[in-house]
Amino acid sequence: MKNKFLIKTTCFILLIISTISCVDPYHLESTNFEEAIVIEATITNELKKHEVKLSKTYRFEDNGPTFQSGASVYVSDDMGNTYDFEEDNGKYISVSEFQAMPQRKYQLNITTSDGKSYISNEEILTTSIPISDVNAIVTTKEGQRGVQLNVNSFDPTATSKYYRYEYEETFKIVSPSWVALNLNYNEPPVDDFYYTIRDNDSKICYSTELSNEIILKSTAEQSEDRVQDFEVRFISDQNYIISHRYSILVKQYVENLFAYNFYATLQKLSSSESILSQTQPGFLSGNIKSTTDANEKVIGFFDVASVSKKRIFFNYADLFPGEPLPPFKIDCDPGIFDLNPEINPRADLIHIVNTGNLLYFNFEANIYYMVPPPCGDCTTFSSNVIPSFWE
Repeated sequence: MKNKFLIKTTCFILLIISTISCVDPYHLESTNFEEAIVIEATITNELKKHEVKLSKTYRFEDNGPTFQSGASVYVSDDMGNTYDFEEDNGKYISVSEFQAMPQRKYQLNITTSDGKSYISNEEILTTSIPISDVNAIVTTKEGQRGVQLNVNSFDPTATSKYYRYEYEETFKIVSPSWVALNLNYNEPPVDDFYYTIRDNDSKICYSTELSNEIILKSTAEQSEDRVQDFEVRFISDQNYIISHRYSILVKQYVENLFAYNFYATLQKLSSSESILSQTQPGFLSGNIKSTTDANEKVIGFFDVASVSKKRIFFNYADLFPGEPLPPFKIDCDPGIFDLNPEINPRADLIHIVNTGNLLYFNFEANIYYMVPPPCGDCTTFSSNVIPSFWE
């Protein structure tokens, strides 16, 4: 998700002075646009296929960044090893699995399709420190009760000090208005409604979402290199994602001081309050430069960081025993279609059944009760595939 911050933040930095002269609401459009390459690359001590993302800054009025296609990308180390990357669905993925090793120097090399070349500083893997614990506690934050998810770790050598966190959260979804029947319609001359059996696989689903913010922690000013109950996520007790069973995978990256300061600056510039302040920030420089044009602005960072992961699970009933479940993501109150002769919105119901705009929920006394599709079929917005790690 860092690429989103890199591109969005730098577009503001490069364009804000020439596009805004007051704080009144204004439809932003680029006047003096400066295109720049955006590079996101992190390799870790995990044995896996690593990835590099290449894109370009974009104008405010554009839909999003443009993927930099056709580039030659590889990572080299000071032992003469080279790890090639190949283009794959908007990213560059290493051809083979590899892992960053301690005391070895790594460097990112890129040549784009138009002949421009870029190279990073040589970076060394940071200290590997495991997460000792991730816990979930019920607390109240800014007047809102919810679940606070905390991480703990300790480096007895005091050589880490700078940490960055990401998370992946996965949650079980139970369709609140699921029933075993689907309502269908037979066209004339039959001209009648009929039922079919609804697939059981549409009742329970699992969704996974990734963190979309920069989460940093420094212990440099502490007496010991200990991360203690540091909050990485807060979830309101009214958020449907914890209604049943919830899991979070917390990732802890140990960063060097240069990388930490880069992310801290990026974090600060990502807030509109900072970007639109009277004191305008300068260009956010990372550890990658152009070898073909010394004046070219290059956005991004080549990060070589040790990573540790830890996953926990909890049920809503574990933390809020006896309490009603949070409301679903949308209102599931059924729509009423009364087919009594005096009312008879038959044409409306036929249209809804044929288009699937609503799903069958109940029928009594010539009245059909219909609900929005997500309420009766979770596969309309999620996946019914059980994750391999699920417990």
